[in-house]
Amino acid sequence: MSQLHCPKCESTDATKSGIVGGRQRYKCKNCGYHFSVAKAGKEINSYYVIKALQLYVEGVSYREIERLLGVSHVSVMNWVKKYGMKAPRQTDYHPTYKIMNQKELAEFFQKPENLKEAGLIVTELGIST
Repeated sequence: MSQLHCPKCESTDATKSGIVGGRQRYKCKNCGYHFSVAKAGKEINSYYVIKALQLYVEGVSYREIERLLGVSHVSVMNWVKKYGMKAPRQTDYHPTYKIMNQKELAEFFQKPENLKEAGLIVTELGIST
């Protein structure tokens, strides 16, 4: 654990003094000041939050958003709740994309009817799990 510093007197001599708001509270032995240490967490780039919410509004499922953006579906659910997003009313959702592995992609291009319409292919190379 890193050394705690009192925000008032900069002393490193502090003791635990209960929990307030789910965070550990400390008391400086030098000046008697009570303080908490800021929560250290992983912050998600706002780009991913906005993209996830846009995809959700367009009717993409939580799990599909997870696969597309690489963020947890639970995080997406929490953002939907936090920002009060409403589920789309359309029930006949047809995605404009398809996620395929290498074998499925090769089979897709073997069929001539799949080569007629315009489109965009996005590939990602990496370790599959």
